[in-house]
Amino acid sequence: MVLAGHHKSLAQKPHVAESDSTKVTVNQIFVVGNEKTKRSVILREMDISGGDSYSWGDFTNLINGDQIKIYNLQLFTSVNITPLFTASNEVELLVSVKERWYVIPSIIFSLADRNFSEWWINQGRDFSRVNYGLKLSHNNVGGRNEKLRVAGQFGFTQAFSLAYIKPYIDKEQIHGLSARFDYSANKNIAVRSWDNRQVFYANDHENVLRNNLNANFTYTYRGSFYNFHFLTLGFNNTSIHEDVLSANPDYFPHGEKRMRYFYTEYSFKHDRRNNVAYATDGEFLNIGLTRYGLFAHDDVNETELSLMANRYFPLKNRFHWVTGVSASAYLSPFQPYTLVRGIGYSPNFIRGFEVNVIEGQQAIVHKNSFRYELFNIAYDISQFMPIEEFSHFPIRAYLSANFDHGYVNDRNRLPENAKLTNSYLYGYGLGLDLVTFYDQVFRFEYSINSLGTGNFFINVRAPL
Repeated sequence: MVLAGHHKSLAQKPHVAESDSTKVTVNQIFVVGNEKTKRSVILREMDISGGDSYSWGDFTNLINGDQIKIYNLQLFTSVNITPLFTASNEVELLVSVKERWYVIPSIIFSLADRNFSEWWINQGRDFSRVNYGLKLSHNNVGGRNEKLRVAGQFGFTQAFSLAYIKPYIDKEQIHGLSARFDYSANKNIAVRSWDNRQVFYANDHENVLRNNLNANFTYTYRGSFYNFHFLTLGFNNTSIHEDVLSANPDYFPHGEKRMRYFYTEYSFKHDRRNNVAYATDGEFLNIGLTRYGLFAHDDVNETELSLMANRYFPLKNRFHWVTGVSASAYLSPFQPYTLVRGIGYSPNFIRGFEVNVIEGQQAIVHKNSFRYELFNIAYDISQFMPIEEFSHFPIRAYLSANFDHGYVNDRNRLPENAKLTNSYLYGYGLGLDLVTFYDQVFRFEYSINSLGTGNFFINVRAPL
C-alpha cells in the first residue's frame, strides 16, 4: 500500500464490464480536518483509490462503506466523503473529518461488581464496593491510531494497568503489535457461588486475599478491511491467602496458594458493523481458542473455545432487529475458580438473570432485540463548551423489545447451583437504549426471567 494520494486497496475491486460512459473515475482524494491524525491512517480504511474507475452503483456503495470504516476507527466525531465532479464521469473525493479529543485524563469511579444490578440488588448498594483512581488515555499517539492506557486504582480493588496498542508496524499497515500489564489486589473476593449467586469472602483481619499479575503481547494481522487475526502470548501469576482455601478448598484444583501459567490465544474477528459501539446494520463474528498452560511446570492444563456471532438487520420506518449467539466451552470438567465461565459472565448473559451466575463448563446464549429509533438529534453546546471536540452533544434513543435464552452445562452437577444449571433459561422484556457522547451507551430495561421474577436493570454497554 502506498500511503500518499494513490493507494492500492487490500480488498479486490469489483470487475466492471460497462463502457466508459457508465463508469466514474476517481482522480484524487483530499483529506481535511485531520489536524493530528495521519492521512495514511484514513486512507487505510478506504476501498476507493485515486486513479481507479467504478460503476456508478459500486461507487455509491463504496463511499457509504468507506465513511463507516473511517468512523469506526473511533477517532472522529463525524466523517463525510463528498464527490467533487470535474467532468461528467470524473470526480475528486473530499474526505472531511472532525477529530475527537484524544488525550483524556479521567477519574475512575466504578462499581467492582459484574453489573449495576448485581451491586444494587445482591450487594445492597454497598459503596465500599466502589473503585476509584486516575486513568490517562491517549487514543491517537503520534496521529497513528496508537492507544496508550495508564491507570492507578484504589478502593475495592487496588490495581495498576498499562497498555500500548500499535495497530500497524509496517508501511503496508497489515501487521500490528500490542502489550499489556495488569496488577490487582483484593481484600474481598468471590470464592464460589451458591444458589446461582456469587459468594464473597473477607477475613476478620482484612488481609489481602488475592494478588494477580498478568502480562501479555499480541500480534495482529489485518489482511483485508473486515477481517482480523490475533495471536497472544501471556503469563499469569495469582496468589491467594490461606483463608481462601478454607472458604473454598477447590478454589485452585491443586490445593496450593499460588497458580502460575503461560497461555496463548488465537482469535479471528470479522467486523462489518455500521457502528462498533451500537450497531443497526452489518455483522460481527469472533472465534477464539485459548490454551492455559504451555509447559510441564505450569499449574493449569486447560483449553477453552469461544464464539460470538451477531447479525444486525435494518428494517423499514426506523426499525431494526438484532440477533446474536455467544458460547464458551472448556474441554475438562474442573477449572480454577478464577477461570470459571457461564451465564452471567461477559459476554454470556440472559436479560432477567443479571443478578445470577450460572456456572459450568459449556454455555450458549441466543440474544434478540427488536428496536425502534425514537429520535436521533445533536445539540450545539459551543456557547457553553469552548473546546471544539466537545462542542456537539449527540443523542439517539431506541425502544427495544428483547428475548434471550440459553443453557449452561455443569458436568459436576453441583447441588447448591442445581436450580439453574443444566436447564433451559429465558428472559424477556422492554428497554430504552440511549447512545450519546463519544458513543457511550446506557440501557434501562425491565425484564422477566423463566422463573417468573421481574426486575428493573441498568447497563452501560450494548447487549450485542
